[in-house]
Amino acid sequence: MSSSTFNEFETRKRHPDPKSAALLVIDVQNYFTSIAKPILPALNTTINLCRRASVPVFFTRHCHKSQSDYGMLHEWWDGEIIHDGTPDSQFIPDLDRRESDSVILKNTYSAFRDTDLEEKLLEIGVKEVIVTGVMTNLCCETTARDAFVRGFRVFFSTDATATSSAELHQATLKNMAYGFAYLVDCNRLQQAFSNS
Repeated sequence: MSSSTFNEFETRKRHPDPKSAALLVIDVQNYFTSIAKPILPALNTTINLCRRASVPVFFTRHCHKSQSDYGMLHEWWDGEIIHDGTPDSQFIPDLDRRESDSVILKNTYSAFRDTDLEEKLLEIGVKEVIVTGVMTNLCCETTARDAFVRGFRVFFSTDATATSSAELHQATLKNMAYGFAYLVDCNRLQQAFSNS
């Protein structure tokens, strides 16, 4: 998505502050390869920009360990869920992830629900999150909304998020820009981090 496209959705602009921001990389796993592969260059660029600016990077991995953690997802997706320990549950090999990076295991759309993500962010003084990954309109959007209501300033990537259709992707960007998040892309992040 070009910046001119997302500019039409913006209601306000702001740059993230690398001193108080963290990058969230949501569910870039083998299960979502067909959706994530096209954004991997922008996503890996975003990860590298954040690392160079000393912005901590957190990865989430969506997986289910037993029926007790299926929630509504099992019903909603007709039993098609990601089981922990399967190849589908593993990170995409081309994702720029290091062994030392924090990984948050989650079993629903929000990376905050029943995880220690919020505690880890607050522990290191994070006040802003930059949301990237898949799927734009499900886990990324839900995590962004949840971050906002928990008091984090939210930045939402337009070129390092993806979902099953352009229409759903754009709908989320409109919603995010209207009430929850500042829109960013690799170029805007590069400008923000070079100015700080």
